[in-house]
Amino acid sequence: MRVITREELSGNALYLAALGMDLQWFATPEEEGRTHEPTDVTYRKAREEGRVAKSQDIIAALGLLLPAIAIYFLAPWMLRTCAEMLRFFFTRINELDPLTDRVTAALFMNYFLRLALPILSIALVAALFSNWVQTGFLFSTKPLGPDFSKILPRFGRYFERIFSVEGLVNLLKSVLKMGIIGTVAYIIVRSKFNELANLQKAGLWQGVSLIASLAGKLLIIVALLLLGLSIPDFMFQRWQFRQSLKMTRETAKEELKQDEGDPEVRGRLKRLYRELLSRNMLNAVPNADVVITNPTHYSVALLYVMDQMDGPRVVAKGEDELAFRIREIAKENNVPVYSNPPLTRAIYDRTEVGDQIPDWCFNAVALILAKFYTFEQMQEKAQKLGKDHWTARMGA
Repeated sequence: MRVITREELSGNALYLAALGMDLQWFATPEEEGRTHEPTDVTYRKAREEGRVAKSQDIIAALGLLLPAIAIYFLAPWMLRTCAEMLRFFFTRINELDPLTDRVTAALFMNYFLRLALPILSIALVAALFSNWVQTGFLFSTKPLGPDFSKILPRFGRYFERIFSVEGLVNLLKSVLKMGIIGTVAYIIVRSKFNELANLQKAGLWQGVSLIASLAGKLLIIVALLLLGLSIPDFMFQRWQFRQSLKMTRETAKEELKQDEGDPEVRGRLKRLYRELLSRNMLNAVPNADVVITNPTHYSVALLYVMDQMDGPRVVAKGEDELAFRIREIAKENNVPVYSNPPLTRAIYDRTEVGDQIPDWCFNAVALILAKFYTFEQMQEKAQKLGKDHWTARMGA
């Protein structure tokens, strides 16, 4: 174990070292080399494993608030049910034997479920709703699988959880919660201090009503305050979850490789696709009406069939070596080649193979076609091709 010198310690680091804490417990992901943000794949894998960002405080607050509201509204009915149950059993106290009489046990369970089931149902709904609001619908069995690493005695892990950013935040939350509960309880009790002091002179019903109203008010107010406190905790949990999913450069590259395949294989597939596309384009060049060029860097082959197209379409285009090949094929097949650098570059940048040229290019292209074809020739060509045969000439 490396000995830390006095010169290496200063300020808070000195106190942490005196307590025997590892300063790495407080290290940020960037300091650990995890600088790459988590990707959608990372989030998806974590979700499949049941790891999501959620605040237990929201679950606890709603689990306290909704049952407390239910008890507030159902209190009269619950009180009448309790009175009915006590009256029933006390009037038959000499007749019933709860140890041997199954009817007595069934009657007790009936009353118990009538009292507890509504509150338990609302608490269950509150728990499900609070989870669904934070994570959406999520079902994963992986967290239920045995993980012996979690039960092995690794004391450093517990110290790391306690003396860390998460541990400090949890400590502050606990102190704040105790402060909120204590303050609210003090204010409520102080507001009814005189009535509480005179309970010894009050009747049973008056005392029960006062204590119940104070308890209900305390529960609802505390639950609302804790629910408000849970919202920033949820934001912190999301930030901490994102920090925990950050990756090193090597991990990010490996994940990209697993998700999208080997970069070399993908590059080879892209090259094959470009070669196939180029081959199809070159097959369509002999059937083009005109090839316009840059003339050194770009070539665009156009096809127009009167009465079957709204405008000329791009059947092939290329740059540098491919552009030269398009020009050569056009000359070999007696397809007119016309040099117009601005028009060629504009059509090349704004269209893909199979697209119609932009509307503002129609007049310029029409003038070029008029140089090589008469109106009668264009009509004759359209009649020979027949309806929709131009797609075959484009290499479709």
